[in-house]
Amino acid sequence: MHKTLHFGAALGFLIGSLTAGQAMAQSGAVNAVCSTDQSWCEMAAKEFTLKTGITVNQTRKATGEALAQLRAEAANPKTDIWWGGTGDPFLQAAEIGLLAPYRPDYLNDLHGWSVRQYAMTQNLVGGFYTSAIGFGWNTELLKKKNLPAPRCWADVIKPIYKGEVEISHPASSGTAYTILAGLVQLMGEDAAFAYMKELNKNVTQYTRSGTAQAPNVAKGEVAVGISFIFGFDGWRHNKYPVASAAPCEGTSYEIGGIALVKGARNAANAKRYYDWLMSPEGQSIGAKADSLQSPANKTFKPDPRIPAMDSVRLVKYDFEKYGKSAERRRLLERWNKEVGAQVR
Repeated sequence: MHKTLHFGAALGFLIGSLTAGQAMAQSGAVNAVCSTDQSWCEMAAKEFTLKTGITVNQTRKATGEALAQLRAEAANPKTDIWWGGTGDPFLQAAEIGLLAPYRPDYLNDLHGWSVRQYAMTQNLVGGFYTSAIGFGWNTELLKKKNLPAPRCWADVIKPIYKGEVEISHPASSGTAYTILAGLVQLMGEDAAFAYMKELNKNVTQYTRSGTAQAPNVAKGEVAVGISFIFGFDGWRHNKYPVASAAPCEGTSYEIGGIALVKGARNAANAKRYYDWLMSPEGQSIGAKADSLQSPANKTFKPDPRIPAMDSVRLVKYDFEKYGKSAERRRLLERWNKEVGAQVR
């Protein structure tokens, strides 16, 4: 009887220890903000949790909105990691002290454009992916309306496209700010603002997020969208009547960001999520979710559907200048005064 009691107690202790050990292995969470396509955000969080047992509490926000959230949380950060979305707002967050430095030991696995973001920001921001701005259009709608496909910036301001063009709002969307800053660098500032006033005459709506144009074009809700080319190509590969092109005069591009938040409550788990997102496994999730940006990690074969940028005429984008908060604020104030005031 005495031995049986001891055996039972030992067995109970062993089972309890194993249960506690499993719970400990699966315990913990990370609070994330994701600014890339919703499908990638959701799939990445799910796969990481399945692999590690770490719960990902994640919200999807446009980069401008994400930056505003980090500013609001600065005294008491609730976010641990911010990833995906255009890089300029990340650079602004770095400049005003919202991010924590992190220099991964796998930098040699990353493309040079990604590594340069680390060097430029003293390791506060990494380059997560890259893609170019362009046009997407619904081929059936253009045919129905007897409209030509736009190939150049000069095309989309023609009166024939009145009410047919959709773009995002630069105050909330990093995509739109990339377009704005790119046009300033391509045309010169005064000419770029004159151009955007003309473009405004054709814009049917300014969306909060730059990820809205591709699905809206694909579903026939608008004829022409201006956003990142990869978004339109994702819908085209899924058999929607969508085509895309890079502007003939030249265009801007993004280097999407990834960063740890200063004062993060779950810093260790945030680093684990960061490293997984930058690994071949994490980076390949993008294409699996039909989000076709060019990945930063060069150690695996990217999805063949990802649009090549070799033939795209890219502006010499000054990330350091246009990534500064003062420059962003100045350009947005001018946009609101000269263009936004005309928005219907």
